[in-house]
Amino acid sequence: MIGLLLSGGMDSVSIAWWKRPDVAITVDYGQRPAEAEIAAAGAVCKALGIRHEVVRADCSSLGSGDMAGQPPAAIAPVPEWWPFRNQLVLTLAGIAAVKLGVTHLMIGALATDGAHADGRPEFVEAMSKVMSLQEGGITVSAPAIGLTAVELVKTSGIPREVLA
Repeated sequence: MIGLLLSGGMDSVSIAWWKRPDVAITVDYGQRPAEAEIAAAGAVCKALGIRHEVVRADCSSLGSGDMAGQPPAAIAPVPEWWPFRNQLVLTLAGIAAVKLGVTHLMIGALATDGAHADGRPEFVEAMSKVMSLQEGGITVSAPAIGLTAVELVKTSGIPREVLA
């Protein structure tokens, strides 16, 4: 079974349209826009006929910056930076994925996400290795890792009304 980590944002929505996973997993980890992300992801899943699972784990006390409603950490490269966010979200989604029988989990990393350590191909490969070594043997991929957002939207063929 193939799963997609679906934030409800443009990148993951485009991947949902393009790759049509069996299930989408949205994670509320305590980020301020969580409810809007869940609503957007749910609407996309309904439009595509994809099962939608929501994982909730309040980690807001661990965050920093705009996403946590706190001042950014001194080492933050951008104001919305949350330390280890992609690792955290992948781990939480992986827990749900094992229960669902997912063996392959896709994420919405793009070529432009390489500005962050957890948006690089090496990170995706390392997380895939770690998750594949554990019970469930889940592999992780980022099908759009070599694309920009514009290229992804064009490649996916997603209609504007679904993207909006």
